[in-house]
Amino acid sequence: MLSMLAFLMMMAEQPVAPVEAGGAAFYVATYIDVQVSSTNEGMGLIRQYRDATRAEKGNSGADFVQEMGRPSRFVIVEFWKDQASFDAHEKAGHTAQFRSKLKAIHNSPYDQRVHQGLAVDARPLATGRGTVSVFTQSPSYNLLVFTHVDVPPQSKNETEVLLKRLAEESRKDDGNLRYDVFQQTAPRTNHFTVLAVWERSKRLRCA
Repeated sequence: MLSMLAFLMMMAEQPVAPVEAGGAAFYVATYIDVQVSSTNEGMGLIRQYRDATRAEKGNSGADFVQEMGRPSRFVIVEFWKDQASFDAHEKAGHTAQFRSKLKAIHNSPYDQRVHQGLAVDARPLATGRGTVSVFTQSPSYNLLVFTHVDVPPQSKNETEVLLKRLAEESRKDDGNLRYDVFQQTAPRTNHFTVLAVWERSKRLRCA
């Protein structure tokens, strides 16, 4: 099963540093859907959470993006040095406070997916140049695409090979800024998240 979502890069004030693949690093994608009338409030909560997360020990980068066409939907992306730093973050006071406040305005509970790297791009995740509305048509902002790949458990090994090959080839495409494949932690190792970043002006050419 493939599930693809496109987002505009936004709210970044610093690039996310690269983390080497094959080690103990954790990569987390959290999907958030708030009530349409609470979009701005939700964005403010996510921004505060992102800033507090960036300051934590062991965090290699954190940012969030807003879905095109449905601006009340967001994804938070976090890179962690190891499981210990991620576990500490999960117990942090600001994390609990953020989730408590989010409950009052969400459409559905947040969906957090925890991964380790399968094919991690060495390039930094440069996620934008300040604040941009999803209604802004300026080509100066990048496009980020999340694709969820879900295969039968018996097809996991074959899929790992295919996704690694896809990442290697896609990084050569015109307009690609970053291409990662993350694999969910056990027992959901047959689930993958593909993160692709494209120059927005070239997105149709590379689709």
